[in-house]
Amino acid sequence: MEEFKQLNGIVAPVDRVNVDTDAIIPKQFLKRIERTGFGQFLFYEWRWDEAGNVNQDFEMNKPRYEGASVLVSRANFGCGSSREHAPWAIMDYGFRCVIAPSFADIFYNNCFKNGILPVKLSEEQVQDIFQRTADHEGYRLKVDLENKQLSDDYGLTIDFDLDEHRRQFLLQGLDDIGLTLQHEADITTYENNKAQHLFV
Repeated sequence: MEEFKQLNGIVAPVDRVNVDTDAIIPKQFLKRIERTGFGQFLFYEWRWDEAGNVNQDFEMNKPRYEGASVLVSRANFGCGSSREHAPWAIMDYGFRCVIAPSFADIFYNNCFKNGILPVKLSEEQVQDIFQRTADHEGYRLKVDLENKQLSDDYGLTIDFDLDEHRRQFLLQGLDDIGLTLQHEADITTYENNKAQHLFV
């Protein structure tokens, strides 16, 4: 998994509460067995109309948000089913950071396991970012995980809280397997000792 220390990215808004995982990645696309390739289906039913044409009314489809790597949304982001495909789709599309007032617990935990930083801010702080995104075309946020801080070129500075264990996961680019492999030598020693005792 790629390390996450700092990010300077264009912000794209999805101005909706209770964005569930079926909206993030609809169930008909869950048959893929790889972790990649889901980005094209992110917010599929909002990004495209029934005829398969681009929905120009959906915020993320506007040219000003092309190449965005920071997603800002409203409360209870990632609710619904526990599908890990949701962070896969977000990551594959190009987002490395999601900002919202609150997240569904399972989605929140899955983000860290897939290299995405979910940042919880107050409703007022999120609204401020929405406004700045609307006011400045190509609006960018600097996301500094090392110092747990967000900033922009217009005077904004916001400190955010994050559990240190999860912070280290992202800083070091670790998932659960990677964390376990840090103790590979100890595991090998234990297994060798165990094997010797079995044959005594």
